[in-house]
Amino acid sequence: MHPFHEPAFYKESARDVARALLGQRIVHILNGQRVSGYLLETEAYDGESDGACHARSGKTARNAPLYGSPGFSYVYFTYGIHWLLNVVVRPENEPAGVLFRSIFPDEGLEIIRTNRAGQKRKNWCNGPAKLTRALAVDGNQNLHPLYDSSSSLHIEPGISVPDCFVNTSPRIGVDYAPEPWKSIEWRFFVDEKDFQSLLEEKK
Repeated sequence: MHPFHEPAFYKESARDVARALLGQRIVHILNGQRVSGYLLETEAYDGESDGACHARSGKTARNAPLYGSPGFSYVYFTYGIHWLLNVVVRPENEPAGVLFRSIFPDEGLEIIRTNRAGQKRKNWCNGPAKLTRALAVDGNQNLHPLYDSSSSLHIEPGISVPDCFVNTSPRIGVDYAPEPWKSIEWRFFVDEKDFQSLLEEKK
């Protein structure tokens, strides 16, 4: 696959991108300061035929970014309270995306601590809405080129996660979807303790 800073990388299938992004770093520049974390959990959503994908009912004003250029962010509001962060994948007009569900916080920890005030560190970023709050991501970060390091929100190379550390499961919160989409194992994740050991090896 192409490097993360090339748009061509994001033209791959949602499943391939979701797996490859494990261990990579998502960075948000806030007032000149880096706030970042390594991706520990992702989910693939793959096209209009995917009964759990936002594109399952066709193009709308809300899901239009999924039909756009690969490698751009798709940030949407849900349940009237949460922002969720995705990256658009596959070629333009082939709607698909990867949801970022969890990160291992790395830089800007004081900012993250403030954004997640009252929460224990282990609960700072272990969920898609927690992640966006920790990184201060909202609708203003919709349609940012995540492959571009000059963007205030972008993806950088992190560390490689070997297959033996990668787990899969059905996606979370898609009980509305018909089979096989409800049970298909398109959630990819690495245990935090395993990831910490990989970080230690890197050092």
